[in-house]
Amino acid sequence: MAGFNITVAGDSAINLEFGNVISEKTNGLIRAAAQTLEADPINGVIELVPTFCSLMVVYNPCVVGYDELTSQVRGKLRGLVATTGGIHRVVKIPVCYGGDFGPDLGDVAEHAGMSAEEVIAIHSGHDYLIDMLGFLPGFAYLGGLDERLHTPRLATPRTRIEPGAVGIGGAQTGIYPLASPGGWRIIGRTPVRPYDPDRESPILYAAGDYLRFVPITPQEFSLIETQVESGTYECEIVKGRAATPVQAGTAGERSEGCEASERSSADDAIAVPQTESNNNQAAGSAAWSEGSEASERNASEHAAVPQVNAVPQASQEEEDEDALWV
Repeated sequence: MAGFNITVAGDSAINLEFGNVISEKTNGLIRAAAQTLEADPINGVIELVPTFCSLMVVYNPCVVGYDELTSQVRGKLRGLVATTGGIHRVVKIPVCYGGDFGPDLGDVAEHAGMSAEEVIAIHSGHDYLIDMLGFLPGFAYLGGLDERLHTPRLATPRTRIEPGAVGIGGAQTGIYPLASPGGWRIIGRTPVRPYDPDRESPILYAAGDYLRFVPITPQEFSLIETQVESGTYECEIVKGRAATPVQAGTAGERSEGCEASERSSADDAIAVPQTESNNNQAAGSAAWSEGSEASERNASEHAAVPQVNAVPQASQEEEDEDALWV
């Protein structure tokens, strides 16, 4: 069980603060609180907005006053226990790494002291918890990036990053859902549209879901992009236990899901329609097309990643303060 502090956020919102350090436990408390208040709603509450360390409760002060609201919130959340483990939604995101799709893949690999293939294997080797959404519609702040891939942002941000770009910024990784400026290191790109205002559910995922990056080839990227534009592509979302980090093997060994974007969803999958619309790549995504039958292998079958020197890490406080910058 855990407590929380209530702070005022203007005349029509309060923040429930569960800590000051970004962690899966804190995220679990926030999700548990949101689920509780959604299941047993308070009259006058308009919206719940989860963030890294707090839950904002937006309300109509003409319907419920501050004192009544805080009293009800404390009562409903008494004895709150974090939501951890169990079954989660895992959204599979196909990504073409390297080349024109990921111009900074080489820089990330050099900084980490490993090959581009090893970076791809590590980056796509486990599922990432969505701590919160922000910055842009559908921009997911993901937790759990392997420390070996922590890479400083660009000294000079780009004025335009293409929609679907997958990047690394400091201790985080994520997808740019729309074209925008940004300073993260771009290592790949997805043809899937995380945000589509014409979709029934405009944002493909929510805080508390997990993302799984699935390496694809440039040819697969073009095929999926065409399907997305024609409205025939279905993004696979499965329900299961989030995968823990695995050790990277060869490109062929770590090709999990390369064909997932073209095959029908598994029995427990949820299909979400996407209603709208070189050589360096061969060293990255193309190599992953071999051995895609290995998608059901146990992680123990993967060969170990060669040992590399750990990248010096910032303190937890520095990482948390830096987390929102993109």
